Amino acid sequence: MLFWVIGLSIYAVSCTALWLVTLRKAKRIKNKLVQYRDTEERSHRLKADEAMQLNQNFQKFVPRQFFDHIYKKGGALELGHADEDNVAILFCDIRGFTSLSEKMTPQELLNFLNSYFLRMNAPIHDNKGFIDKFIGDAIMALFDSPEGSDCDKAQDAIRAAIGLNRALILYNQHRAKSGYSAVSIGIGIHFGPVIIGTVGSDDRMDTTVIGDSVNIAQRLETLKSIYNVDIIVSEQLIAMADHAFVSRTIDWVRVKGRNEPIKLVEVMTHLSDELQQERLDTVDAIQKGLAFRMEGNLREALSVFRAAKKQHPQDPILKQHVTSVEQLILHGVPDDWDGVLQLGNS
Repeated sequence: MLFWVIGLSIYAVSCTALWLVTLRKAKRIKNKLVQYRDTEERSHRLKADEAMQLNQNFQKFVPRQFFDHIYKKGGALELGHADEDNVAILFCDIRGFTSLSEKMTPQELLNFLNSYFLRMNAPIHDNKGFIDKFIGDAIMALFDSPEGSDCDKAQDAIRAAIGLNRALILYNQHRAKSGYSAVSIGIGIHFGPVIIGTVGSDDRMDTTVIGDSVNIAQRLETLKSIYNVDIIVSEQLIAMADHAFVSRTIDWVRVKGRNEPIKLVEVMTHLSDELQQERLDTVDAIQKGLAFRMEGNLREALSVFRAAKKQHPQDPILKQHVTSVEQLILHGVPDDWDGVLQLGNS
């Protein structure tokens, strides 16, 4: 009996010892599995963070909206891919940039441009636009609100232009405190069809937006030096925006590289109420003067523009019309004159 009890005790101790050993092994295996799982999770998180960081960095060079255009129709990012869309195109650049840059060292110039672009970025993105590219001191932005209508796109672009002018006021205040001169910009906007695609070679691609609409928007921006107003847009754009902004027609022109005339419109919503009203008071005179010019009755046109300029001597549009009609009278007009001002050198 005693031997049986001793044997049973030994067996129980052995089982307990074996159970403890097995338990410890199970714990070690479990700990290793937990460590492996944690390592895998950390690895996945790290890879996900790296991918997200890479994606964010990549979007600084290629806007996310560009990929939206490509993938919305099941396309792939490859050379020669093209997508057509109606968008609002905005160009903005610094007036007198060449003379301004000549006074700076290369590093000062780079710091200035980055400081300027940093402030110009927000009004564009806040109004559902994206910067397609920087061209020297110029900005080319597109407004193509995927969820919005063509009217929304046009209005977004105009709101962005208004925001750019307000941002410039704050920027110039900052420059004045630092002893720097004020910066002036010109903005041109047009609405129309464009081709959004990729160009380049097998080992080097770039995104691009091409089309007549892009050329028109760029030409409109250059007219700041002629008309000396902040925002010049095409009649197509202001009509697409449902005339929701304070504006006035300022001229009919042909720009370089295009035969079809363009009706120019000045957006004035960002101006003070007093200045808006002063410029609105000239609308009838401008329309009347343009009508005479279109008919070829240049002396009547000049009379109208001079009378209006006498009442509103600070209006830049009236100054331009007086000057241009005087030049037309002095040098004569071609036999096929249709009243549209040719701006071949703009």
